[in-house]
Amino acid sequence: MEPRYTPTAITLHWLIALGITGAFGLGVYMHELPLSPTKLQLYSWHKWAGVTLFLLILFRLGWRLTHPVPTLPGTMSPALRLAAGAAHWVLYALMLAIPLSGWLMSSAKGFQTVWFGLVPLPDLLAKDAALGDTLKDVHEALNFTLLGLVVLHTAAALKHHFIDRDSVLTRMLPRFRKS
Repeated sequence: MEPRYTPTAITLHWLIALGITGAFGLGVYMHELPLSPTKLQLYSWHKWAGVTLFLLILFRLGWRLTHPVPTLPGTMSPALRLAAGAAHWVLYALMLAIPLSGWLMSSAKGFQTVWFGLVPLPDLLAKDAALGDTLKDVHEALNFTLLGLVVLHTAAALKHHFIDRDSVLTRMLPRFRKS
């Protein structure tokens, strides 16, 4: 039997991928909207998604650190193995840094983050408009860096599946039972 990620790791991978896609799309969409109640509601939803993703990513990182990862195919060179490992850790770092930068930005801009409208999170910084603008740029740059790395990650997985014909992609795909 081929080495696979655990069902928990697979579920977290795809749930977080879906969440990041939605939060990124919402962020790009709402960014250019004129100030309105709708834009403010979208910002709230974006923050809720960011906090939720941050918590899921912390859980996923804890899972990753306490559960072995399936071995990579023996056909991969040591350099590619190192690059794959490094890329995964950079993905984790970005997935943690992005919601933190958003929270810092909101704090600096004077807008408290209230998770699902119920749980107020403490401001991490005092109000500072100039710092808020800088953090906005940082938040955007981190997001587009993540987008580039996700494209590379996806391209590598597809290359492994269609060109190398190994199990790198399938070990992260859910298994569906035949009825």
